[in-house]
Parts: sequence; structure tokens; C-alpha cells
Amino acid sequence: MRLFLIPISTRRALIYARPLRRDSAKELSLLDRATSKAATTWAQWEEAESGWKKHLVTWGNRVQQRIPFEEWGLKSIPSINAQRRIDENHTSKRIDVLYPGNSVRLEKIPIILRKIATERQEFHRKKMWWSLGIAPFTAPLALIPVVPNIPFFYLVYRGWSHWRALNGSRHLEFLVEKSLLNPISLPQLEQLYAKRASHVVDNTLINTPPFDRAEDIEQSDDRVLLKMSDAKKLASILDAPELSLEAERAIVQVSEQLEAQKKKANSAESNDKKNS
Repeated sequence: MRLFLIPISTRRALIYARPLRRDSAKELSLLDRATSKAATTWAQWEEAESGWKKHLVTWGNRVQQRIPFEEWGLKSIPSINAQRRIDENHTSKRIDVLYPGNSVRLEKIPIILRKIATERQEFHRKKMWWSLGIAPFTAPLALIPVVPNIPFFYLVYRGWSHWRALNGSRHLEFLVEKSLLNPISLPQLEQLYAKRASHVVDNTLINTPPFDRAEDIEQSDDRVLLKMSDAKKLASILDAPELSLEAERAIVQVSEQLEAQKKKANSAESNDKKNS
């Protein structure tokens, strides 16, 4: 397994895990195989031109886009037990973390990863039990002919998703606490972020030394660092095709959140002026 730490904005980052072994499918758990089968079925339904399959896929894709990018990132990290099945020495050797050294300071990486690992654990635990607890009450809907029990499958999916994210967060926390991370600043990532930081962060030039640029980013206001077109570039640089979609989702969500915060701040400022 290899981890990627991708700064999306000057304050927020995406964590993503990529398996080193491309032939590990034979060692997947029964649950993972069932999930893979479901993904294949979903892809087939996406090809439907009309009918309930088409409507279901359209609705489902919209729902997935609203799932926080943090959850998707944690879901990419397998559980400790799953990783042990692939590599029995996993808990005793260091894991590479590729990141842009001109956007994140080396000493900040354990702090950032610990925060990503722990800040949503309780949320995922509660939501997992809530989803799986409510799902059985939707079972009577299965009596309706033709159309599948969508509420049941949705709740089960969300329960599984939170369970997967919870396991990923615990795995990441374990790696941080046991000092099993090996941060590596990748030059190709530095080149990409050097261009973006020079346009986003005030007083930062493209030829600014990496450490100084990382400090400038850390001290600046929260601003989006990446463009949508950068998602495919990241996937190419890191040889992780799946990362493109995850990065796009993160960029969209963070951009929307920052825009909403800006509007809220402007509204509050406007109200203050009216009241003064």
C-alpha cells in the first residue's frame, strides 16, 4: 500500500491509498468481492437508456457526489486485517506517503494525518450503526414487485461505507501512532503545486524555495489550490487512475464550501453595516 497526501486547498487535504500489488484481487475478502460485483452491476445499469435502472443510477450518482470527499479518501485505505492478508509484515514496516514538499511542511504531515484519521471516527461509527439499524425496517418494501427495495440497499450501502471509512481511519491512526509513515516529497507534485501556489497565495513566486512556499501556504487564508484539470494530472503523476474522480470530487466540494463561507461572511458584514 502507498498513501498520497493531496492538498486541495491551503487548509484541506485528501488522503488516498493505492495498493502496490495489482494482482491482489485473489486475496480480497468476501465483502470486497461482493462490493466489486455490485460495482460491476452498477456500471451495467449506467448503460441503460431509460427505465428504473437509468433513474436509479442518475439519483445514485448524485447522492455519491454529496458524500464528503474525506469519507471517500478513508474508504480507500483497507482495514489493517485486510492489508495483513496481502502483506503479513505490514504492521512492522514503513508506508510511503507521497506529497508535495512545497505545499506541506514535513513536520506537519503526522499532525495532518492524525487529524484526518481521528476527526470523523465517532461520526462514522454512529452513522454506521444508524444505517444498519434502520435498514431492516425497510424490508417490507421488498414485497413490491419489479422495482428493487431501494431504501434497504441504500441504507446498507451507507452502513458499509461508514464501516469502511471507520476501518480506514483506524488503520491510518495506527500508522501515525506507530511512526510507520515514510513521507516522500515527489518532484512532479512539487512542479504542479508550484504553478498553482504562485497564482493562489499572495507574495509567492514560482521559484520560491519549497520550504518558504509551504510556509506561505500554511499562513494564508483558505483557498483552493487545484483546478479541475489538475485531477487527471495527479492521477497520471501518481499512476492511480481512480484518483482522478476522487480529486475532482474534493475540488468541487471544497470550492462550494469556501464559496458558501464567503457568502455567509459577506452577508454578516452587510448586516453589521446596516445595524451600525
